[in-house]
Amino acid sequence: MIVVLAHIELHPGAREAFLGEFRKIIPLVRAEKGCLEYFPTIDIGTAIKSQVPIGSDAVLVVERWENTSALEAHLAAPHMVEYRPKVKEYVKQVSLRILEAVA
Repeated sequence: MIVVLAHIELHPGAREAFLGEFRKIIPLVRAEKGCLEYFPTIDIGTAIKSQVPIGSDAVLVVERWENTSALEAHLAAPHMVEYRPKVKEYVKQVSLRILEAVA
């Protein structure tokens, strides 16, 4: 199993519009072969001192895939190809962390 953390930095004030488009693809992605989990997250305020906020203009997508082949197929899926231009104006930068579960 692999875990993907996609940090999506957005232009100021674009988060709700971005999430509106993102929510449309969630059921399509979850139906993909090899997708185990796929959801967006945003910060919550806590008193935990070690918390590192992602900020009000960012979304962290948490994904779990059976393997890298499933992830690669996801990135090329028709609904993802159609989705990217729809959110392009909202997105400042995307960084991925692709991790392997070891336990």
